[in-house]
Amino acid sequence: MAHIIAPSLLSADFSQLNKAVELVDISPAPWLHLDVMDGVFVPNISFGFPVIKAIRPLTKKTFDVHLMIVDPDPYINLFRDAGTDRLTVHYETCTHLHRTIQAIKAAGMKAGVAINPHTPVHLLTDILSDLDQVILMSVNPGFGGQSFIPGTFRKLNALRELRNVHGSQLLIEIDGGVSEENVNKLASHGADVLVAGNSVFNAPDPAAAIRTLSASD
Repeated sequence: MAHIIAPSLLSADFSQLNKAVELVDISPAPWLHLDVMDGVFVPNISFGFPVIKAIRPLTKKTFDVHLMIVDPDPYINLFRDAGTDRLTVHYETCTHLHRTIQAIKAAGMKAGVAINPHTPVHLLTDILSDLDQVILMSVNPGFGGQSFIPGTFRKLNALRELRNVHGSQLLIEIDGGVSEENVNKLASHGADVLVAGNSVFNAPDPAAAIRTLSASD
């Protein structure tokens, strides 16, 4: 399967969100990545379900929502109602992770788990068969524009092997520091989805950047 590029709205101009969504809508990128931050789990605040609901009518692209928040359980149905297709929570914030994943699935969404750079892949072993995707954070979560952490390749290899052992069909997603310089290497190491923020929305020609990242192999 060719890799999926998921432009991250966090790097877009928030005063021009409609234009950013429309840009992705006419691009070859099938997903739009939406980072929801609470200022508690990560040192930043972004946007929530009201914004997601407002931009949902602008595109039919898959809304890949990444919750960087503590206690996500009370908000699962609200994100579903806002138009979320795929909802990912952080391993580090969920005391009862299996219950949270089942609640996401029961709400009709694909369910994912994200892990921070310091969190080992093997901790997902007992939940792997329930997941539709895993996000490997390749920067410390909270802000765009950070440098890619090279140790991500080791974790990517480990997760791919774990997926093969368990016969899982989950997608492996990389979030942070994805660029034209590393997109081919990440894809060749088994990444299925690549979140691209600054490398898209801070490029001189964002539409061309999406095309280039999508065509790389």
